[in-house]
Amino acid sequence: MTSPERGAVGMAAWAPPAGRPPLSSRMLRATWRGLPARRYRAGWEPGLVVPGADGSPLLTDHYFPRAEGDFPTLLVRSPYGRGLPWSPLFGLLLAEQGFHVVLQSCRGTGGSGGAFDLWRNEAADGHATVAWLRGQPWFTGVLGTIGPSYLGYVQWALALDPPPELKAMVVQVGLHDPHALFHTDGAPHLENALAVAVGMTHQHRGTVPFLKATLRLQRRLRDIIGARPLRGAHAAALGGEPPWLDGVMSHPDPEDPYWDGASLAEPAERLRVPTALITGWHDVLADQTLAQYGRLRRAGCPASLLVGPWTHTSALGQGWPRVFTESLTWLRAHLHADPTDLRPAPVRVHLGGHGTWHDLPDWPPPATPTTWHAAPDRRLTRHAPTGSAPLASFRYDPADPTPSLGGPLLSRTAGPQDNGPLESRADVLTFTGPPLTEPVEILGPVTARVSISTDTGHAHVFTRLCDVDPQGRSVNVCDGLGLLRATAHSPTRLTVPMSSTAHRFAAGHRIRWQLSAAAHPRYARHPGTHHTPLDATTLRPVHLTLHTDSTLTLPYGVGVGEGGVDR
Repeated sequence: MTSPERGAVGMAAWAPPAGRPPLSSRMLRATWRGLPARRYRAGWEPGLVVPGADGSPLLTDHYFPRAEGDFPTLLVRSPYGRGLPWSPLFGLLLAEQGFHVVLQSCRGTGGSGGAFDLWRNEAADGHATVAWLRGQPWFTGVLGTIGPSYLGYVQWALALDPPPELKAMVVQVGLHDPHALFHTDGAPHLENALAVAVGMTHQHRGTVPFLKATLRLQRRLRDIIGARPLRGAHAAALGGEPPWLDGVMSHPDPEDPYWDGASLAEPAERLRVPTALITGWHDVLADQTLAQYGRLRRAGCPASLLVGPWTHTSALGQGWPRVFTESLTWLRAHLHADPTDLRPAPVRVHLGGHGTWHDLPDWPPPATPTTWHAAPDRRLTRHAPTGSAPLASFRYDPADPTPSLGGPLLSRTAGPQDNGPLESRADVLTFTGPPLTEPVEILGPVTARVSISTDTGHAHVFTRLCDVDPQGRSVNVCDGLGLLRATAHSPTRLTVPMSSTAHRFAAGHRIRWQLSAAAHPRYARHPGTHHTPLDATTLRPVHLTLHTDSTLTLPYGVGVGEGGVDR
């Protein structure tokens, strides 16, 4: 395909430069297993200067197949630098598969000019880069985008007004709503926000500075999360205050004008560019990915969804062979017109607890909402308890907040973990069902409805679904947090979304519902007063009481009866 806007110089006039990809990238490439076979040797043209929307020089590396012929182009824009791991993951691997790859440092990062301003410049700079591409002799007018996390955000930014050349997108563990990355119901995502700040501030400077900054944060994390007030306590550990961090942390309300234009949910509601979405059940951005998939499907946009047993980072580690193969298949289908390996079902999910993959026609699939009730003696039952007596009480002390353990984090402790140490604490309630006589599969969103009262009216409620094996090991499946807005001593009904999952509880296992008032420092601790977690200087213990009309709703797979899954 030839674009009418390619410029006066034709493909035949372009001679590939002699440069080979960086040695570090080639060495890392040699260690990977399970990837598709290489089709071409890759070349490298580093340090190109592309003018941004404001004229800032955007440093750009060009990877390409060392072969004659026309090849489509992939645009990868990153605030994390152009070295490891992005050079081998995207530049080298995709050039070997028959793509020109344009790997660019976002404004103000990786040597590019201007100032980095979280989310605000990506649409304009993306379009400026496409305009530059039109003048390159090797650009055929067939363009795709690919990348994870913030590299997904820049793809959605380009899709606000997609250029005519854009024929496919692959958004891996991707971001589209910055507010939801940093807050849940008024609670700052403290630990993840600090990790994001380290990545945004240091990763584009190289591997060694990034590792040093990460280790410095780990050493000082306890002092940061225990500070009163919390605001500004992280500056020394991060080597200075990232100019955007206080802003995103101090505006918890998504309707605040501060967030105007930040969310890029809207492009998916009218997009026609074929889009592949990839996430993991313990990815910090899983809910965002699932929401975007629903929008794309409702818009009639060609879309696929892959959800694996991954965290945000392990999708690019242990999950990379499957993630890369899935991405490559989508790009070949829509940029090379080769749909040979496309799977017939648009959705593929990993079934936790069973270790198998399921192909589905849509997400979420049809399900039967099934209610489990918290009952006396810490039981979880399908039958609603009678009476209105309180079920259990506990004391939350913000000076010793319930710690976070596993789940969607950006740390090494993310994902499924043994919750035994957590559940042995006095400030954690658990309600456990009987051993299952048959397997139970749940597919879709999980929700808790909590009837709770406090002596202050100020608290968070953290609720988690766990799978308990016959030996008593309790492993987290999914969870959520809500803010209690109540009158002291009056029971309040609070609905808490607990994300989505695909999980199989095996016969002999038990379903457990876990409740507490914190998951710290994943969420900044509630001070127990009317003050915000960011500005509180006084901490007040809170007594919480759970009442009998508290329920956990699970989406049983179609065909699931009272005892389990029908096969």
